[in-house]
Amino acid sequence: MLTHPGFPQLLVILTYLVLLLSLSFWSNRRLQRTRADFQLASHSIGPFFLLMSLFGTTMTGFALVGSSGEAYRRGIGVYGLLASGSGIMHSLCFFLIGTRAWYLARQHGFATQIALFRQRLESDRIGLVLFPVLVGLSIPYLLVGVISAGTFLQQLTAGLWPEGPLGFSQTGPYRGGIPPWMGAGLVCVVVLVYVFAGGMRGTAWANGFQTMVFLVLGGATFVIIASAMGREPRWLESAQRLSQALADPVASRSQISPWYYFSYLLIPLSAGMFPHLFQHWLTARSAETFKLPVIAHPIFIMLLWVPCVLLGAWATTDLLPEAVAARWGAIGGEGEPPPLPTNPNYILAYMVRMLTSPLLAGCLAAGILAAIMSSLDSQFLCLGTIFNNDLLSHYRPGRYTDAQQLRLTRLFILAVVGLTYAIYLMTAAQAANVFALGIWCFSGFAALFPLAVAVLYWPGLSKAGAYSGLFAAIISWCWLFYQAIRQTDGKLGDFAVQIDLGGG
Repeated sequence: MLTHPGFPQLLVILTYLVLLLSLSFWSNRRLQRTRADFQLASHSIGPFFLLMSLFGTTMTGFALVGSSGEAYRRGIGVYGLLASGSGIMHSLCFFLIGTRAWYLARQHGFATQIALFRQRLESDRIGLVLFPVLVGLSIPYLLVGVISAGTFLQQLTAGLWPEGPLGFSQTGPYRGGIPPWMGAGLVCVVVLVYVFAGGMRGTAWANGFQTMVFLVLGGATFVIIASAMGREPRWLESAQRLSQALADPVASRSQISPWYYFSYLLIPLSAGMFPHLFQHWLTARSAETFKLPVIAHPIFIMLLWVPCVLLGAWATTDLLPEAVAARWGAIGGEGEPPPLPTNPNYILAYMVRMLTSPLLAGCLAAGILAAIMSSLDSQFLCLGTIFNNDLLSHYRPGRYTDAQQLRLTRLFILAVVGLTYAIYLMTAAQAANVFALGIWCFSGFAALFPLAVAVLYWPGLSKAGAYSGLFAAIISWCWLFYQAIRQTDGKLGDFAVQIDLGGG
């Protein structure tokens, strides 16, 4: 049975998910049945777990599946588009926005961005405007994780049940793999269970564990695939051979115009308005806790993005088909090996599946799923916290006990996850470009960054000015999104950021 196609990978993945659930039930024993502990872990998170939480929740399927897919399409210049800028801008946001927000939250008892905006602007209605904006921009972010999980599991388990029911019997190279709708649903259920069981403390612990898993296994993936493709005695020599085989457009940023390149430097500012990052900031034990994340976060980004971008770029060389053909013959594969995927979302999973052993592929898949889930959990919990604090408790104070609020919060999280999953099933989202979808989401949050800075640092900010900035960001984002959809005839799988000031 262990030699059956797809089964070893599935076995390892399920084992990992069970370990993750065990960690959540252990954290549940430490959970205090209060709103403050469920939402903010009673402000008890130290430097290491804060670093792991912040890094884990910002490194999603966008960073792994999306970056490798985009590098496959456009070359290694993708690293400069976001990774290098993110290393600097994210730490800047942690220092300028995170520490200031933490201080004000401890002083006034905030747990969400909306509460901060409401108190600072002395406007009770700002929450009614900001709530749908934050939730609306978070749904594409959730879709990035759901799409990544579904496509990755399908590719890694191809051949598991070729003639099975429930959508297993696909045609093509992924025939018999777990269908995307099932894989995505499984990941959502697991994340919901450990978020509900452990709250913020369980989420922080799970993020710490999962971040270490995907950093270690991601490094192993890089070394193993580079060795398999380069086929040199040492993996560094293999990496050099692969880099020398890159065509000039792929090995540079010649396919990316300067203005387009520059515009992407602004996108990492979205971290200053991510609601799930805001909530993680408030879990810090003290202001000193921020030192380690500010210093180490750029290093961690480099450790993750460099391998992913290089793997995507190397996939464009002739060495990948050669390596796949050689391994296919070595394992006794019948006929021609599966062709390169046409969907860039599948390229990383294809390389893992075709160039590693089944058991190892399962371990590497678990590492990639860890990155995906370490972001989904924070977003689920954060949206529930916003609903509870800024709608339920704020407009109906004293009506619900802590236990009732936790119950209603969980119901709201289920509703948001259900809506996201329904969008995934009922639209073309399953084929969407993960990188492009992530960029649209981040662009919306980045447009709100100046407002966050003004709220925290500009005493002269008026209520009218804040509303003007908020509506300007919403309207411009919607207009640009509409223009992009028009230019691609409404094909969600094809559209990307179409506004390129340099015309390239």
